[in-house]
Amino acid sequence: MTDIRSRGEEAAPLGELRIALEVSISSDVRYIERVVEIVRSQCMAVLFAPRHCALNVPVALSEALSNAILYGNGEDPGKHVRVRAQVDDEQLVLEVADEGGGFDLDEETTDPTQLENIEREDGRGLFLMQQLMDRVERFDDHGNVIRLTLRRGS
Repeated sequence: MTDIRSRGEEAAPLGELRIALEVSISSDVRYIERVVEIVRSQCMAVLFAPRHCALNVPVALSEALSNAILYGNGEDPGKHVRVRAQVDDEQLVLEVADEGGGFDLDEETTDPTQLENIEREDGRGLFLMQQLMDRVERFDDHGNVIRLTLRRGS
């Protein structure tokens, strides 16, 4: 059974809107589109740039979710992926956590524009995330977590 929960906290003192939400899904790629739409709509709610809402956020989050499901959790339906999003007037911070053992972000990222990597299929998602977001970090927090940060002015 999949649990899709979102917890929205909206505090709107004049000119300031903050939204925090958490979504938990089982390791099934069929849920990616729904989760991306939930987060994208929250970005739109705080008036992030249309390009960020239509391109940066959906592509980077889709890549992070697919990596968590396919590689982190090995598509095990008994394992879950958690997405936390915090959006405010300044930035969007996404955290995608899986139950995997982790990876070395620098070692696993390949630049597909380099001649030696053109034929490779792995590492492209991480490269895309780094191109579309202002900051990409990986850490352990009772599982593997990737944090994506996008500043409003970017």
